[in-house]
Amino acid sequence: MAKGEKTIELIAWLVAIYGVICAVAYFGNRAFIYFPDPVRVAPAKVGLTAVDEVELVTADHVTLVGWHARAKQGKPTILYFHGNASNAANRAPRVETMMQDGFGVFYLNNRGYGGSGGKPTEEKNIADASAAYDYLAGLGVPANTIVAYGESLGSGQAIRLAAKRPLAAIVLESPLTSIIDVAKATYFWLPLSLLITDKYDNEENIRSVTTPVLVLHGKQDGIIPSAMGLRVFRAANQPKKIEIYPSGGHVDLFDHGAWETTKDFLALLDK
Repeated sequence: MAKGEKTIELIAWLVAIYGVICAVAYFGNRAFIYFPDPVRVAPAKVGLTAVDEVELVTADHVTLVGWHARAKQGKPTILYFHGNASNAANRAPRVETMMQDGFGVFYLNNRGYGGSGGKPTEEKNIADASAAYDYLAGLGVPANTIVAYGESLGSGQAIRLAAKRPLAAIVLESPLTSIIDVAKATYFWLPLSLLITDKYDNEENIRSVTTPVLVLHGKQDGIIPSAMGLRVFRAANQPKKIEIYPSGGHVDLFDHGAWETTKDFLALLDK
């Protein structure tokens, strides 16, 4: 075989391998986004005896599991959307902290997480966020007392919910600009905009939100750089506030004062 023919054959093989990688990325990209912990844990098992476990049945007949604690008189209710590897049980200390300050909490376990059925996708998660909101509204919780709290990937749910439903505020902890931007750090050589189905384009989606926004980020975040949180903040409309914790990482911001910052921000909105 001539040298030129060998070169063409090598190029053909490389193109074929690249095509296979793209196909795998397209059909399997959600496996790189969601890491569900499916174990269902009752609130009482982690010491939260004042929290009720509730079930929501979605429009497509999937049962979701949530944890709900009612707010004390005059206090907001935190509608909590978790990250890609969390569930209610491993965020129980946060729920307890919020309750100790009189806040209500509704923690939604997304599909596949914490006993919830189904498999997560962006659009299903957004629809389920609205279902959780409507559940609270059905209990008589006023819209102007509901705060959507989105942690990491959950920031996408909080932002999209704020564009669809009235809220007192949204709090975005360690928000990403988009899944594509996060993936570019490793897979820069792939046409990600064509391959990724669940984009969570927070930087663009937040432009249509008029709800007050608080962004919390850790300067030492090695998963979602704080520069992304800053970009989301810059794209947001007023009123807005950002707090970047110099020693904070990705999941430890409550240890650096994130909850105190959140309480102060929400208190200012009431004045």
